[in-house]
Amino acid sequence: MIPFLDLKKINEQYSSELNIAAKRVINSGWYILGSEIEQFEKEFAKYCGTQFCIGVSNGLDALKLILQAYNIGPGDEVIVPSNTYIATILAISEVGATPILVEPSLDNYLIDPTLIEEKITKSTRAIITVHLYGLVDSMDKICEIAQNHNLKVIEDAAQAHGAKYREKRTGNLGDAAGFSFYPGKNLGALGDAGAITTNDASLDQRLRALRNYGSHIKYENLYKGNNHRLDEIQAAFLRAKLPFLDRDNEKRREIAKAYLLGIKNPLITLPSYPIDWEQAVWHVFVIRTGERNRLQKYLQEKGIQTIIHYPIPPHQQKAYNDISEMKLPISEQIHSEVLSLPLSQVQTIEETNEIIKALNNFL
Repeated sequence: MIPFLDLKKINEQYSSELNIAAKRVINSGWYILGSEIEQFEKEFAKYCGTQFCIGVSNGLDALKLILQAYNIGPGDEVIVPSNTYIATILAISEVGATPILVEPSLDNYLIDPTLIEEKITKSTRAIITVHLYGLVDSMDKICEIAQNHNLKVIEDAAQAHGAKYREKRTGNLGDAAGFSFYPGKNLGALGDAGAITTNDASLDQRLRALRNYGSHIKYENLYKGNNHRLDEIQAAFLRAKLPFLDRDNEKRREIAKAYLLGIKNPLITLPSYPIDWEQAVWHVFVIRTGERNRLQKYLQEKGIQTIIHYPIPPHQQKAYNDISEMKLPISEQIHSEVLSLPLSQVQTIEETNEIIKALNNFL
């Protein structure tokens, strides 16, 4: 069986570094908001090209905290892609704001910037742009729209660690960005973890308090915050793996390139992206087909595991039954046709070629 993602095999590559990191934390006697998170924040900020990084508990909390720090809440609207993992939209709901869903482009599954402006009202406060599947949004267009309407641009970079847009990395393309380090991400922790990056010093200070009960000084609470801290042990693991991220992303690009050049089947639609200005990191490689169920069963029989990202669009989830009647035909088509192929830094050339051969033989 070719697994969709073999986390054990991936982390075995860094076993020495991870063991050293764990031992260092255990022996330190300091397990919350210590030197490991301080150093990781500096290292990840430098990697992204930002002034600040704030380690937090997970990617959802990262987005929620950014919205809180900007005082976005009840009565406010936030523009968000309709084609995204539900966490992006949940963050908006958690602060009491209203998500305004915008359809994607069918070519790359990312938000269609030509549809954003018509959704802006006097209540709009921000645009959340999602670098879905490791591809990067059209940030020039989105930032221009935001600037013209005095809106904040928040990146959901949970699937795009290290991706670039015009030589700048994700996390440094808007006003603030939320990252997830869920174990399956390109830079994955060994548990839940997340971070926020920004160049705004006042936002940085507010976020540091909000993640820690609203406090900079113990027992002195400036805001009604919560506990959204990144653990020392996860920060240490992330520090151990960060130096390998560019190498791992390059391996992902090689596999994606092999898929793009090798898969030739009229029943399968490949993803497209503008190579001249984007350096994608291919968190997942997503194809589309009107024969998804049959193709997934066929690949399973060939010993190839696939996953659907994602089977149900957010507006049709029971959690959002208040907007379930909304018609978003492009998102609905994408969610009914997408299938994610195996892709990771430990996938072999032989496995990749076997997958390509199976796809080309599918009738």
